[in-house]
Amino acid sequence: MTHTARDLIATTTRELAPDPRANPLVPLIARGEADRDVLAALALEQRWVIPADRRAFLHLAERAAGEPDSAAYFTALAEGENLAGERLETFAAACGVDEARADAYDPLPGCQAYPAFVAWLALNAAPADAVLAVTANFSAWGGYCATIARALRTHYGFTDEACAFFDFFAEPAPDLDRTAAAAVQAALDTGRLDETRAHRYGHLLQSYEAMFWAALARPA
Repeated sequence: MTHTARDLIATTTRELAPDPRANPLVPLIARGEADRDVLAALALEQRWVIPADRRAFLHLAERAAGEPDSAAYFTALAEGENLAGERLETFAAACGVDEARADAYDPLPGCQAYPAFVAWLALNAAPADAVLAVTANFSAWGGYCATIARALRTHYGFTDEACAFFDFFAEPAPDLDRTAAAAVQAALDTGRLDETRAHRYGHLLQSYEAMFWAALARPA
């Protein structure tokens, strides 16, 4: 039986780690075989995801007002989404995305299922359960971003500034990890954490993330 937050986070992350075959797009980008229009679509989809996730995290922080560690975790995530959004615009511009192209773009349902579920969590999940689920999911996302950042430089000639969006998520975040562990530990200590529900939420997040990448990789 898991006794500490760090053990639980590590176990949940390991159990929810996606099958490498669940992401058909990142390996293509890693080899430089993805079309630049696909990179543009990635940027355009993220222009929808980032602000939506930021608002969802702010709402979770508000709902966790009586749980200071959970509130701090989601506040930090919201601040991070704000910084990521600024970096995203440089990546989008490098992909040839301007405001006219962005305005004309219709987002893919398979890509937007992920932020829709994050919004569901913001409305329905116990904050501590959401902390565990989101933390476990971020491990896979960070790995994808590290791979993409390397490939953009190696195969596509993108500048450091154009890769900064992916660098941001790929970098270790020890302060955020400590805050997540504190939030989970506080919930464990007070009996507020439902590990079964948190695991289900994490599984759904990973499934929706796989759907995101598959939707982008699917030919139009």
